[in-house]
Formats: sequence, C-alpha cells, structure tokens
Amino acid sequence: MRNYLRLGWILVGCLAFLLCTSSASGQAVYGSIAGTVTDPQGNAVAGAKVTVTSITKNSTDETTTNDSGLYTVLHLIPDTYKVHIEAAGFKAFDVASVLVQVDAQSQVNAQLQVGAVTQSVEVTGEVPQLKTDRADVSLDFNSAYVNELPLVNRNFQSLLLSAPGTQQLVGWNHAATENPQGSQQTFVQGQHFSGTGYELDGTDNQDPILGIIIINPNLDSVEEAKITVSNFDAEFGKSIAGLMVASTKSGTNELHGSAFWFRNSDATQARNPFNQAPNVPLPHSKWNQFGGSVGGPVIKNKLFFFGDYQGTRQANGVTNNISIPDAKVLSTCTASTGNCDLSDYLGHVAGGNGQVYDPATGDPHTGANRTPFAGNLIPVSRLSPAAVATLKLFPQPINSDLTNNFFGSGSGPFHGNSFDVRGDYQAPGNLHIFGRYTLAYYSLTGQPNLGIGLGGPGGGVGGLSGSSNIHNYSLAAGFDKAISSTLLTDFRFGWFKYNPHSVKPDANVAAAEALGLHGLNISSDPSTGGLPVFAWDSGDNKNTQFTDFGDGLDPSRCNCPLIENEHQYQFVNNWTKIAENHTMKFGVDLRFAHNFRFPSDANRTGQLSFSHKETSLFDPVAGSNTGGLDLASFLLGDVSHFERFASVSQSASESQKRLFLYAQDQFRITSKLTLTYGMRWEDYFPESVNAKGNGGFANLGQGVLRVAGFGPYGLNGNIENYLGAFGPRLGIAYQLKPKTVVRIGYGRSFDIGVFGSNFGHAVTQNLPVLVHQSISAHDINSANINDNVPVYQMDSASGPPPAQFPAVSANGTIPLRGPTNSVDPRIRPSRQRIAAIDMWNAVVQHQLTSTMTVEVAYIGNKGTHGFAGDGPAYNVNPRSIVGFGVAGLNPDSRRPLFNHYTYPDCSVSQGVCALTNVPLADQLTCCSSDLGNYFGMDASSNYNALQIKVDKRFSQGLQFISHYTFSRARFHDSNYYGIDPTVAYGPDDQNRNHAWVTNILYELPFGKGKRYMSNANTLTDYLVGGWRLTNTTNWSGGLPWTASYSNCSQDEDVGVCRPNRASGSFALGVKRDSNGFLTWFAPIPTMGVGGSGGGFSRPAAGTIGNIGFDSFRGPHLFTSNLSVAKNFRITERYKAEFRMDANNIFNHPVMGFNANQGNHCIDCGGDAGRITNIEADTTMRLLTFGLRFSF
Repeated sequence: MRNYLRLGWILVGCLAFLLCTSSASGQAVYGSIAGTVTDPQGNAVAGAKVTVTSITKNSTDETTTNDSGLYTVLHLIPDTYKVHIEAAGFKAFDVASVLVQVDAQSQVNAQLQVGAVTQSVEVTGEVPQLKTDRADVSLDFNSAYVNELPLVNRNFQSLLLSAPGTQQLVGWNHAATENPQGSQQTFVQGQHFSGTGYELDGTDNQDPILGIIIINPNLDSVEEAKITVSNFDAEFGKSIAGLMVASTKSGTNELHGSAFWFRNSDATQARNPFNQAPNVPLPHSKWNQFGGSVGGPVIKNKLFFFGDYQGTRQANGVTNNISIPDAKVLSTCTASTGNCDLSDYLGHVAGGNGQVYDPATGDPHTGANRTPFAGNLIPVSRLSPAAVATLKLFPQPINSDLTNNFFGSGSGPFHGNSFDVRGDYQAPGNLHIFGRYTLAYYSLTGQPNLGIGLGGPGGGVGGLSGSSNIHNYSLAAGFDKAISSTLLTDFRFGWFKYNPHSVKPDANVAAAEALGLHGLNISSDPSTGGLPVFAWDSGDNKNTQFTDFGDGLDPSRCNCPLIENEHQYQFVNNWTKIAENHTMKFGVDLRFAHNFRFPSDANRTGQLSFSHKETSLFDPVAGSNTGGLDLASFLLGDVSHFERFASVSQSASESQKRLFLYAQDQFRITSKLTLTYGMRWEDYFPESVNAKGNGGFANLGQGVLRVAGFGPYGLNGNIENYLGAFGPRLGIAYQLKPKTVVRIGYGRSFDIGVFGSNFGHAVTQNLPVLVHQSISAHDINSANINDNVPVYQMDSASGPPPAQFPAVSANGTIPLRGPTNSVDPRIRPSRQRIAAIDMWNAVVQHQLTSTMTVEVAYIGNKGTHGFAGDGPAYNVNPRSIVGFGVAGLNPDSRRPLFNHYTYPDCSVSQGVCALTNVPLADQLTCCSSDLGNYFGMDASSNYNALQIKVDKRFSQGLQFISHYTFSRARFHDSNYYGIDPTVAYGPDDQNRNHAWVTNILYELPFGKGKRYMSNANTLTDYLVGGWRLTNTTNWSGGLPWTASYSNCSQDEDVGVCRPNRASGSFALGVKRDSNGFLTWFAPIPTMGVGGSGGGFSRPAAGTIGNIGFDSFRGPHLFTSNLSVAKNFRITERYKAEFRMDANNIFNHPVMGFNANQGNHCIDCGGDAGRITNIEADTTMRLLTFGLRFSF
C-alpha cells in the first residue's frame, strides 16, 4: 500500500505540473486542425477567430489565436472540414477542404492580407502533408484505400502488412475455431505479433490471451485506419510493436448507403503446382460475401445514424499433403501371418538409418544390446492388435514415395454474420455523444481427410476437422465536451466479449475404445470422447516424417472441446488544456478483464507419441542411439510419451484489473519547432481466481504450486506486483524549411504478453484445477532413459496412468509436477514481468509536390522481458550438452533442476503426499524431465531499420504509398535457451531483411470529367469512362533458417543440431534435381564421424556445431494483387461498380523454404533441401468478382 501511495503522489505531482504549464484530446477517436496566423510581414496575429465546419454534418467549432498567432481545434471526428479565419483589418481566409484523420493533426497556416473582413481569400490548393506536430512513425489509410485495395477475402486487418517494417508470421496460425475473424499474426518492427495493439473507436479491440483482433471490422464500416509502428503518444499503451487504430463511419446530413456482393470459387482459383495435379479436379470451394450499409440524419445537423451488415458463406476447399505408411506396410503388416515388412524405410529415413531393433531384447531400461530385426522384418505375431486395427483404416497411398504419398481434400462450410450500428448526437453546449455496437457470429466445420476413424487434417478452413461456433461482441460509447475554448474532456466506455465453443467431429463416440485403446474414452467424462492424437517423431529427428493423425489441435486444427468466455470492461477519461503554446492532456484508462477457459491444448482423450528411439540401439559409452523407426515403435505398441488434459472444474476463471495513467504536453516553441514530452504508467495487477482452490500458482524457487486460498496464499497466489512500468515519451519536430521537416523521437512502452504470460491460460490450467499429464519413461522408473523405452503399451488393459488430483498440503502447496512427477505445470516468475520496449527514430520528410512527400527514416528498438522464440514459454530444465557421452552418467543429471527439489511428505512408491515419516529413499524428488512451460519473460531482442517512403495524396486520379525497408532483427530462440541463451541468438526467423511494398490507386483519365475524352457521348463514356486500377505489390527477401545434419542423435541429445562450417561451397537457389523436384540446395553425401563436404564438417560428439543460428535465407517473396473496377453512373446520385480482384495476378509461386518449411538437413538425402510446397499463407492466383451499388 505504501508503494501505491508513493506512486500516486508522484503521478499527482506530474499532472499538477503539466496543468500549470498547460495538452491533445482523445486522439484514439479524434483528430485536430492547428496552425499559425500571421500578417503580410510574418508577424503573429493574435485574437483571430478560427471557425472549423464539418462539410458532411454542418457542425462547427470555434477558437481564437493566442499571442503567438497559434491556434488548435481539437476533438474533430475524422471528416472533411472547411476552415474560415478572420481578424479585424484583414481579409477573411478560407480553405474549402481539409481532411482530418484519427490521431493526426492537419496543418492550416494562414497569412492574412490587409482588407475588409467582408472580403475573403479562398485557398483551393492542397493542405501540406508535412507532419510537424509529433514524431511517431505511421501510415494512414482513408476509406478509399480500405475499400478499394485488393485485400484477400476483404480482410481489414491485412492492411497492417502494408505498413513499413511488417512481416506476416509464416508457418503458424491460430486455429480457425478460435480465430474465425481471420486475425493475421503480423510481426511489426521485429517484435512478436501479440505486441501489436488494436483499437476500434478508441476502445481496446485485442484479445490479450491469443493476441488477436476481436472485431475485424467490415470494410464498409471503416472510415479510416491508422497504423503506428514507432513512438506513439503517451495516450496509447499496451503495445510494444505496432498500433492499429480504426474508426467507424458515422452518418451525415445526406442519406448514403451501399450494397455489395463478392464471390470466388475453385473455378477462379489457380492450381498449387505442388499438390494439385493438372488433371485432377480441385476440391470444391466457394466464397461469397454480401451485405450493405446505410447512414444519414435523424435530425439534420444534430443526430445521425449509421449501420452495416456483412455476411460470408464459404465452403472451403482444402488440399493437404499427407504422408502415410506405404503400400507394402499396409498389406504385410495387416496380414494374419508372415512378417510385417518395413524394408522400404531401411536407410531412407532421418534420425538414424531406419534399422529396427527388437525392444524385447537387451537392457529393458536403456535399450542397450538390442538385436536387430533382420531386413526390418517383424513377425506379425509381435504386432500390437490396437496398432494393426488402426493401420487397417489407412487408405492406399497414391504413389510409391515414402512421404507426401497421399493428398487429402475436402470442403467445410464456414459462415459468418456481422453488423455494426452507430449513432452520433451533436448536442447543445459543445457536447458530442456517440455509441457503437458490433456483433460478429461465426460457425465452421470440417471432416477429417483420413476418415472419421483416423481423423487427421481436415477439409475445413485451415485444415480443420471438427466444428466451432463463435460470438464476438464489441461496444464503444462516449462523449466529448468543450468546457471552454481551452479546456476539453472526453469519456469512453468500452466492452468486448470473446466466446468460442468447439467440439470434435467424433465427440460422442468412444473411438479410442473401438480401436482397443483403453483408459482414454472415460465414460464419466464426456470431454474425453473421440480419438486421441497419434504423433510421430518431431524436431530434428523426423524419421519417417509421417503426418500426425487423430483429433486435436496439432493434427486437425481443433482445440476440442473448447469453451471460453472472455470479456473486458474499459473506462477512459481524457482531459485537454490549452494554455499559450502548450497543449496538455492527461487521462486514465481503467480496465477489468475476466476469462473462463475450458481448453484442450492437449487432447483430453490423450496424445500418444512414438519415437524411433524405442526401436533403436543405445550405446551406453557414447550415450547415443543407432537406427530405429517410429513406425516400428507404433506397430509394436510402444508409446514413448503420453499427454492429456483432465479437469475437476468447469467454473475456474481469472480476473485482472489494469490501470493506466498518462500525462503529456505538446509545446509549440515556435511555429517551426514542436516539443512533445510525456509519461505513461501501466499497472497490470496480478490476476486472481474466482474461488478457493481454483488456481495453482507455480513457484520455481520453491518447486511447488501455491494453491489459491489455501495456507498463506490469497486468490492471487501472492504474486508480487510490478510497479515500475513507467514509459517516457519524447518527440521533437522541426520544420527545417517550408517543405522539409526533421523529427526525432524516443519512447518506452509495455505489453501484457500472450498465451498466459501474464493473464489467463496458466493458473487455472494447473493443479488442483487441471492436470496436464506429461509422462515419459523416466517418470515411471528413474532407471529408464526417455524415448528408449515406452511409457506404456497401447494394448494395456488399464491404459495409461490415470490423472491424479492430489490433496493440498497444510501449507497450501502441491509438488511442482504433482505427486507422481507426471504433470507439466505452467510456471511464471513469482514477481510479474511485463514485456517492454525502448524505441527511437529519426525521420526527414520532404514535400516533393503539393500532393506528394518522401520520408527517409531510421528506426530502432530494443525489447526486454520478452519471449524466447515465438514464445511465450520455454523449457527451463533442458539437458546440457556438457557430459553427453560420459559412460554411466544419467543423461537427466545434466538438467539444471535435476533432483533439485525434495518433498519429504510425498512417497514415490505410494504416489501420494501429505504423509509423515516417509523414508528418505522413498521421498519424491524433482525434476528429471523437461519443464517446457516456463513463462520467463526474460529474453531480449533488437531491431534496426532504414525505411524510405513515398506517399502521394489523391490528385488527378492517382494516389499511392510506396516504401522500402532494409532491416536487421535479432532475437533469442527458445532452443537451448534454458542452458545458454547465446547458442540460439541470431536473425529473427520471421524478419525479411529487404522489403518493398507499394499500394496504388489509379482512376484512368478517360471519360466525362476526365483529362481525355471528357466530351464523350453517353455510350462512349459507358465504355471508356469509370475505370479504376488498384494494386498491391510486395517484393521481399527470404526468411532465415538453420542448417542441420544427419546422425545428430549420435552426437548430441539436446535438440541443437548444427554442423561446423568448413572450406568449400554450398550453393543456394531454386533448381530441379535429377528426379524433377525443385530444390533450394542439393544435399551433400552423409558425413561420417569427422567427415566433411560442401562447406560443412561434422562436429565432435558432445559439441554444438559453429554454423550460426538462422545463418541461411530462403527464397524471396514476390506477390502482386490487382483490382480492376468499372464504375457506372446510373443517375447523379446512384452508382454501380463491377470489380475483379486478382490476388497473385502473375500466378507466381512463392517457394516455401524457411524455418518452418522444408527439410534443412544438409546430408540426409531424400527430400532434404527439397521445396515441397508454396510458402505458407500465400496462394496461387485467385480471382474474386464483385458488384457494388451505392447512393
């Protein structure tokens, strides 16, 4: 409490100081007009009257110039305004059209001429585009850009990719069941996608748990959007990357409306050359989007309304590359007699040579001294009945390849409905009131490509197999009031709700039991229905590279079952005071967040993993493995690792209070120099749960879970609050010349994180509420070596070890991994860590013409308390490579927390706690396995970029924004981070070092009112007039990736598989190999011990190769989207438009080879170096046709 009081007095003092010196309004909703009024000699004109009038609403705002001739008109809704300036002894000064944008200031300077006030001088030219009032780096999109750029499936949020320094996350997306609104994961200025904030009408529009936009606005509802990528004002926070602010349309004095329909289908989709053969019909798909809008006056000049609706009907055609067992396996291994023939895989797999060793021979704990199955022939009598029953359900492969030998296709319905309603009231007494309500409802389904009996990737959107219904809500309401010409206030209330509900395709079927897998479909728990996950080798030891199958988030893109109800209430109050040359603002933003989530991140039926090491030969001297086949481990029924979620509560939820305060002063020192300085403070209170026992707060220092409400622990787990989130902001703008301005800025900002790093997703997903079982062989018996021996047999009558919910001890704790060391806890630091960024920029902007500017900018930032890798969690207890291969040394003893904790009241033999007098030898110890869910928030990053931007405002039918970015982004990957963070520090694998993006809108100069053929007759005008072209082109460099090599498992067991650099060359580039496959590099011969080739050499066992992390780059990206539109004027008021959008107009395949695509093994043969698909999240040419009617 004392700390809070101290902070409170500090902030009160700051606010009082600013009030005495003198601030802009809620720029999240409004814009402003400012300028300087001078006489013919350049002297300031004090007391000049400035009147600003909305052209569409006829509302007016007035102010007067101060002694320096300066004026500012605040709280202007984005619109087009007239400016009238008059002073005694001078002619009036009029500007007919001034565009005001959200969070922006339009400059209108006036040099008055001597004369009578009744005379006027009208300025018809463009208002200068120079930004002279602030130092943020931003990009504005007006409604023309928003509606007319060829955005794929008309996704508003994809506009973010048009801003400098932005990159789309490649190879990973949120499942559509949780993100039907299509929020894209976009990295901004080298920062994690979750660090980008979204606001809609001045209220929060981001789900902090998934980091996604909640309401992805209908394009017809958007008045404008602003994307700020560096140094936003102190009013803005909860963002460390970019900030995307959108404003919805309001009604005007004229009735306006629209109706539209857009469509594409498989008939307008070009084929993917990698998985859609020329003579095979494409999977049926169709996408229809329709709707309309209407807005106008209820009472002219006072009360206005606007509403819009958008419906989407989609049958999503999906083709999935699937790798399944080959025909020989399907025929011989399902026979009643003979041998199961796995010879096709001998010598043709990664992670060992594929030789299968008999796990029934040799050391049962380590796998040493096993004997091989000659020729990889296993008697069928040895096979698991459950495995054989599963194998019989596989379809026949379509070719003789060992990978990519089956194409699954399908189309699942995806329906969306969303609408907005908004009202604006211009009340007497300089009071403006507004309110907006939005509802977006989605439903989607998909069926599994391998059939209901096997599951796997589905035919729904994004590969979905399952179904989901989602309701997203948003409400924004508020008012602004001019108390006097120098004191203004505004208030906003915001509310959103995010409510997904997902189920499996076989949720009501005991599908696992039908295959002979017991203990998975639990009759008393309906959430365990359906199939489990069947997972093959992963990481550097992909072995057969089969496609995972079953139900679940990984194979079928469905976190099923899932029930979530998240909502937030927000209260914002801003005050603005103008005094002399100071415009000061200060305000408070108070938010109350609540979340209930019943998840299935780990399939509640179970997740069965199969490692090649279970059928490999272990060398106890070298500590490495030879041979092995994950397919053989499966067929023998050996489960290497078992996971699942299990819960005792469906009501546990979290709540969090968030308090933000800020103060800022914009000091116009002279008409050419503006200084902006301010401070923001953010307090994210430690979250609390809704009842005693409804949360477990993991504490790494004690090795326990603190249970909410038990012992000395409160409902917030006694987590210590972080009160140091002070964010200074500084900006200097100096108009060097009439057409040149120099800006520099610095700011610090904070963010809540994502996926439970500070809110949700963690404490209610720990014991005693939820068990995340994660069991390896060593957890069953300390003599076992993980993966070398199974956790359990698939055909076991009792199934895997049951989930246990232990009693809470008298001191309010539970062992970190539970009483049997079989739980994977979610761990946070005992004191909050909030992601932070320091950002700076220096910009020179020059006005080339009255409508065009060029900017050259240096932008840099440094992130602290961030994520390792894609985050937010990493393994805090991995094995160290030090000691690898030491004979007799337990590999798990190389973990930093090996046997670090002892629990005297817990018995290993009994598997329970809260006992007394437990013998020392029987006391539970921890931890001999991974702790992979540590939300450490302790990594750093840095980003430096040169950006050049040319921005042309609309004139003579043309407007465009074109920019180039050369950047260098560095970050820590999560691999081995828990031992040595420097091992995986290097280029960010989501950052393209070169990026050029151009957006062009061009109305062809033909037809009536245009430069050419302006006198054309009606028929000719219908043919040649009204044509518009818009284009978005992106040329960018390739994404980084890290080279690996075969036989890694013989040289290390820590998952860092890198060769050494040696003399010689290693060529990169798209080529065709002798078999006709496209490759990015040609594999070199397999390197033996001490071997080398192609610029690489094999490192010594127990060492990590010196090839740098992410030291290679993949193919470049080139996409160009074109829209062709023809407008028809029906009458002066009514218009129609026909439009065709061609995404990837040149049908250029973007080759997919990056950190998340392609086999990076330099000497593995097979598909190593091969390009097997286009880059994730890109498409071949897609034509979309549309009709629009407007009035």
